[in-house]
Amino acid sequence: MEEHLAYAVVVEPDDGAYSIIVPALPEVHTFGTTAEEALRMAGEAIALALDYRRDNGLEIPPSDAGRTQLVTITVPAA
Repeated sequence: MEEHLAYAVVVEPDDGAYSIIVPALPEVHTFGTTAEEALRMAGEAIALALDYRRDNGLEIPPSDAGRTQLVTITVPAA
């Protein structure tokens, strides 16, 4: 059976496109002209980052999807 890892991603609108970061893999930052394209690119970037880490004996972070929370913090504007 094939093992799967799942990572939380942050998708942000970025001047008519979408930017994605992966908190568990700080080296992964990608974008796309649509949210769907950005997510597809993120999947490819995550796979490449994990391949690089495996090839170089670096740590593979455990799946974090489902454990990650989105929390909004409000602070005074002035």
